[in-house]
Amino acid sequence: MSTCDKCNHLSLFIKISSAITPGEDLKELLPVLMDLLGEDMSINRGMVTILNRKTSEIIATSSYGMSEDEKARGIYQLGEGITGKVVETGEPIVIENTDNDPLFLNRTGSSRKGENNGFLCVPVKTTNEVIGSLSIDKSYSIKEAIQDDLKILTIISTMISRAVRLHQALHEEQQLVWENEELQARLARGLKNPGNIIGNSRIMRNMYDLIDKISGASSTVLITGESGSGKELVARAIHFSGNRADRPYIPFNCAALPESLLESELFGHTKGAFTGAFAEKDGKFQAADGGTIFLDEIGEMSMTAQSKLLRVLQEKEVEKVGTNSPVKIDVRVVAATNRDLMELVDEGLFRLDLYYRLNVFPINVPPLRMRKTDIPLLVDTFIEKYSSITNNKVKRISTPAIDMLMSYHWPGNVRELENCIERAVILAEDEVIHSYHLPPSLQTIGKVPSGETGRLQSQLDILEYELVIEELKRTAGNIKEAAANLGITYRQFGLRLDKYKINIDKYKKQGVYNG
Repeated sequence: MSTCDKCNHLSLFIKISSAITPGEDLKELLPVLMDLLGEDMSINRGMVTILNRKTSEIIATSSYGMSEDEKARGIYQLGEGITGKVVETGEPIVIENTDNDPLFLNRTGSSRKGENNGFLCVPVKTTNEVIGSLSIDKSYSIKEAIQDDLKILTIISTMISRAVRLHQALHEEQQLVWENEELQARLARGLKNPGNIIGNSRIMRNMYDLIDKISGASSTVLITGESGSGKELVARAIHFSGNRADRPYIPFNCAALPESLLESELFGHTKGAFTGAFAEKDGKFQAADGGTIFLDEIGEMSMTAQSKLLRVLQEKEVEKVGTNSPVKIDVRVVAATNRDLMELVDEGLFRLDLYYRLNVFPINVPPLRMRKTDIPLLVDTFIEKYSSITNNKVKRISTPAIDMLMSYHWPGNVRELENCIERAVILAEDEVIHSYHLPPSLQTIGKVPSGETGRLQSQLDILEYELVIEELKRTAGNIKEAAANLGITYRQFGLRLDKYKINIDKYKKQGVYNG
């Protein structure tokens, strides 16, 4: 590192130190700090995240070189991607090339392949805990420069840690107040959750606002999100809460048909247009005239069909297969995909001009792991639904079972959760879903010791643990009564409390359990 570089870095430290004043609002401070980093270190993008200890979410609080939408997508779980691992372990991570590293998730979508950037992420921590992270990506001509920047980021993260810690404490204390104010504002504006979507988490309420704003317009919507997250529910909510609700809603899966039939189904065909075309037929677009067409799995559409769809979006007209006579239509297009369309564009599999035509009003449906506070509400809804369908009346789910659901990562999202509860309702025998009714993939309880015993003993431990917890809740922590209900001695019950490291005071404070 040259003397000149050291002077520049010292100047940066002085600027940051001057910016961090007692009582400074972090929302105003961090953007200033990120701008200083951008100017002095010539970074492409940068981000500060803060760990919400209540939800275990790591949330991008401030950024440099990113749009607001990109920053809003910067939400991670502990251990997820580079940011999640840095916050989980408290150790910095350096990636020399983001194009070649599977840990780099590009969750914000701000990075593009081929940039060949280095990525540095350092923890922001106090003496006892990691409270967030600071990361940058930048082009490096020599590898030694990466290590120099790592030292700089480490010093800066230490400088801002106290300000971040104060913000974290204040944010957590005010969370309920903010959420209540937001709910009151929604009610004042006459907004409500779409009836077909379940969830009251903050990230879902933000999505409801987007649905409310677009439902009255006719703009094209692009819904993104993982498989099973509920993209079609969002499409239905947009249509049925808007001014086209009394007009047709036509869903169409672009991956369900081969290319030879897809165009005919979408745009229609004339008699004799191809072998088997015995009569003229209107396509899905004409069927949706005046209403909405939902194009699911848009990323699977062939390039030929993409060209015709682009014309529909540009000209508001369709041409049936076998004719050159256009037919004017008035259709709102809502498309959905679980794939990265920009990645498909880079691979030559998706038209860039079509992407921009579709991406007029993007809505991202969050995966279930990013809104775990909605799980209890979803579970109650699914229990009620499948109790009625299966005629097996289930009233509730046990605490250990709900703990399992809350700790699982849900790769299949809400669809997987619904299937899980349907199975559990069928298996339940005493009007209660217990942990042993859940699928094997969820049969892991952090509080149950995982020793060297086989699978049978592990399952027995899970069952025993749940029975102990249920009796403690039922008796408000009365060990003598709980032991008697289980048919064991006071001493035997105490041994199980030690085995599973159960805090008896927690249940004494809850009062008598009537569930």
